Amino acid sequence: MLGVRWHGPYDIRAEDTLPLPAMRHTTDAIVRVTRTAICGTDLHPYRGEMPDFPVASIMGHEFTGLVEEVGRNVRHVHRGDRVVASDVIACGECWYCRKGWHYQCQNVSLFGYGNVVGSYVPGGQAEYVRVPYADIVLSKISERIDEEHALFVGDILTTGFTCAVEAQIAPGDTVAVVGCGPVGLFALMSAYLLGASNVLVIEPDPQRQALAKKHGGYPMTPDEHVTERVREATNGRGADVVLEAVGSDQALLTALKIVRARGTISIVGSHSSQAMPFPAVDAFAREISFRFVVGNPIRMRDQLMPLLEAGRIDTTDIISHRIPLREAAQGYQWFDQRIATKVLLIP
Repeated sequence: MLGVRWHGPYDIRAEDTLPLPAMRHTTDAIVRVTRTAICGTDLHPYRGEMPDFPVASIMGHEFTGLVEEVGRNVRHVHRGDRVVASDVIACGECWYCRKGWHYQCQNVSLFGYGNVVGSYVPGGQAEYVRVPYADIVLSKISERIDEEHALFVGDILTTGFTCAVEAQIAPGDTVAVVGCGPVGLFALMSAYLLGASNVLVIEPDPQRQALAKKHGGYPMTPDEHVTERVREATNGRGADVVLEAVGSDQALLTALKIVRARGTISIVGSHSSQAMPFPAVDAFAREISFRFVVGNPIRMRDQLMPLLEAGRIDTTDIISHRIPLREAAQGYQWFDQRIATKVLLIP
């Protein structure tokens, strides 16, 4: 089997001698992958930012495919179904899952992400993948949409959408998005779906600014004058809601500067700081609400699939490169260097 493995910082290899995955539990399924992608989260181990990441991990947590085999206790997906996988693996039965908080599942894991979250499960940047808890993790793809439109329901679309939903955007709100990579772009689209009147986009990259503008965003460069420009655009108040989609100390500080008093900051960027110099006195004085959010495909996908079918969200617009799975190392390099907006890998 061909699959993409991590062997160290900037050392991604497509190898065609990997063993085929085998069923382990009666709730498993085996999926033949038809589309997979490189996510911004994959760049953390790629860049060496996770020193304990297991060598030879099969990468990838965004994938669609065809069900090849199901365990005897799988009820809702069947052999031959077209499916999209949630990046979050959850049991569906524990106290947290019953609340709809799947990332907090007592058995949680992520495809292709080492043992960073739960136990290692080989990822979807491969020709075949074993899917635990198949009835929970897999979702059938409607005949009315193709796999490329459905692919991002498994992670970045639902992540951006969850960020916007948890911010409790009210009709007429001015929303600011800090960082307009793929997740930030979907957060922008979601803000409009939820009733935002306009969306300001804080993003330094001209290519990403152009894409944000195409989808109704108002790009601003995050320089020393950005706070002033946001206030000028909001009658001196600041943004009602800020969606932070970067995951750095500076991005969160920018969000705090541009949000209005009694505004809300919804944080979906993947933060790793252990000692951020947080200006608590300012946040307290202005009564700012903060929400840290992890995308929840299992909970949100049923809301998003009808929007895709109706054409209200164009997910394929962010795809800049489609390349064979065998060329994954090149795709990682392009994505890391921002030559690519989003790379699809085709087995």
